[in-house]
Amino acid sequence: MPKEIRITPIKNGTVIDHLNAGSSYKILEVLNLRENSITVAINAESRKMGKKDIIFIQERELNEKELAKIALIGKGATVNIIANGEIKNKTILGYPEKVEEIIKCINPKCVTNNETLKTKFYITAEPLEAKCFYCETRMNEEEIAASIKK
Repeated sequence: MPKEIRITPIKNGTVIDHLNAGSSYKILEVLNLRENSITVAINAESRKMGKKDIIFIQERELNEKELAKIALIGKGATVNIIANGEIKNKTILGYPEKVEEIIKCINPKCVTNNETLKTKFYITAEPLEAKCFYCETRMNEEEIAASIKK
């Protein structure tokens, strides 16, 4: 009989659920949550997904920039804002249409890598692609995940 794993629900904060198995490593890296108490379930059983990751962040609500980073890595993730032990807000993340100051352009000659300009990218889905506003360099899903700013 398989052992059951119990995770104590958080009272206040953010729960990121329905992440692809293994994607929580990259999400934790780009969110820089060193000051927060975090619980992570990796490869947890899921009826819907088979296996999934879940991140519990105590006493912290994520901002729009952080949610955009998560969406680029874990599209379809569910973000629950918890207040007093209850779900206050539930959002299913989709790809943003445009992001600023989130991705670093992979083109070494791009003006954003040589001047003090904010990076801007247009995002298209299926397959995921980011196009630089300045040099029009296109980046695929792996390049996007590797280029998300910390």
